[in-house]
Amino acid sequence: MDFVLGIDGGGTSCRAALATADGVIVGRAKSGAANIRTDLTGARAHIVEAARLAFLDAGKDPNLIPDTPAVLGLAGANVGTYRQQLQAILPFSQSRVETDAEIALEGAIGDGDGAIAVLGTGTAYMARKGGVSRAIGGWGFQVGDQGSGARIGRDLLEQTLLAHDGIRKASPLTHEMLAVFRGDPQDVVEFTTNAKPGDFGGFAPKVFEHAAKGDAVASWIIDRAVADVEASLAVLDLKAGDALCLLGGLAGLYAPRLSANYQALLRPPLGDALNGAVRMAARLFAPSEAANG
Repeated sequence: MDFVLGIDGGGTSCRAALATADGVIVGRAKSGAANIRTDLTGARAHIVEAARLAFLDAGKDPNLIPDTPAVLGLAGANVGTYRQQLQAILPFSQSRVETDAEIALEGAIGDGDGAIAVLGTGTAYMARKGGVSRAIGGWGFQVGDQGSGARIGRDLLEQTLLAHDGIRKASPLTHEMLAVFRGDPQDVVEFTTNAKPGDFGGFAPKVFEHAAKGDAVASWIIDRAVADVEASLAVLDLKAGDALCLLGGLAGLYAPRLSANYQALLRPPLGDALNGAVRMAARLFAPSEAANG
């Protein structure tokens, strides 16, 4: 074995890193969404495409993919049999499918103790104490992912329609959002027919931006999202001195809004989820290969 692959797949994109057997990254690439619960076939295609592009980025032959083991941290891997279904159709020599939270924890804190909050298109939380990991949330857009970009975007569209109907007071944000849909509430509803979590999540930064300006609707949405995030953090039972890393596309927007007790725990992550997947791949696959050599 010459290489290992690390894959980080979520509701918005899939990233791949090709590394040497000892974990030195030599190529990186990105492709489309890879949430295996919402679109298993599409996720598989994007995973393979990201791996292929990572080989090319490293100047290596993508035909080596079937000879390369991979660790994949994927949204949707924590429920049902999606993990097993995907493993059966992946082209890698060996495949280890983990949750996206598991590789994020590895990337952020290494193999020691600490906690993460993944705040992106979806949300998930994980803490490790004494070598034992505990996961919170990550149940998906329809019944979970409170505080996520997807839920914030969905809430924005809901509030926009409520404002249009006169049920709640309109704001500059709801006016702006309705204009995005040509002023037609039916277009808002039509958008939701086939929208995926990442499509809803695309509106989240706009909500944070307007909340910072004092927009009433945006502030209401974000205040509720922050409360949801802190409710999940509370379950992790973090103590003074524990390390907490915020990860994901919304991490920087959430950090200054958290309560002082959580801000005091914040630490910069050692690396990102992709680094975590690569580190796990090198640890899991390289020793056995060396032993067989």
